[in-house]
Amino acid sequence: MKIVQTLISGLIVIEPRVFKDNRGYFFESYNEREFIKAGITTKFVQDNESNSEYGVIRGLHYQSAPHNQAKLVRVITGNVFDVAVDLRKDSSTFGQWFGVELSGENKKQLFIPHGFAHGFSVLSQIATFTYKCDDFYAPECEEGIAFDDPKLAINWKIDPAKAKVSDKDKNRTSIVDAILNF
Repeated sequence: MKIVQTLISGLIVIEPRVFKDNRGYFFESYNEREFIKAGITTKFVQDNESNSEYGVIRGLHYQSAPHNQAKLVRVITGNVFDVAVDLRKDSSTFGQWFGVELSGENKKQLFIPHGFAHGFSVLSQIATFTYKCDDFYAPECEEGIAFDDPKLAINWKIDPAKAKVSDKDKNRTSIVDAILNF
C-alpha cells in the first residue's frame, strides 16, 4: 500500500497493491495496521454507496459538529473526479481544494479527515462510489457548499451544460457563509 501525502495536511491518497492474474484481481481496500502506520487512526462506523451516471455532481457535502465525519472514499466501477475542500478555519490551506481521479481501474482511495467538504463528478457512463465514515449520518448536522462557488473555482472536468446536480446542491451557500464549527 502506497501512502501519498497531498499538499493539504491530513488529506491522503492511498494506492493499494493490486494483484492481477487471468482470474481477475485482488487488493486490500482497508487494513487497519497499514492505516495506523500512515497516521490514520480513524475508526469507521458506516459504509455508503452510490451509483451515478455521466455528468452527475454530488457535493460539496459535510456534517457539522458534533457529527462531523472523516471519510475514506473510492470507486468500484467507472471513474470520478473527487474533490475535498479544506474548511478548517485555523488551517493554512483553508478554502483550498484538492482533486484526484478515482476509478475502478486505478483503485486509488482518498482519506478525508474532519473539517473538509467533499464532492465528486462522474466522468464515465456510470460510476459506483463507496465510502466509509467515522460517524453516523445526522440529518440535523448536514451542511454543504455550492459546487460552483466562484471563491473555490473548482474545475469538475465535465461540461457545465451537461452537469446534473440535485436541487439541494444547486441551492447551497458560498464558503464565505458556510457553518464551520469543527
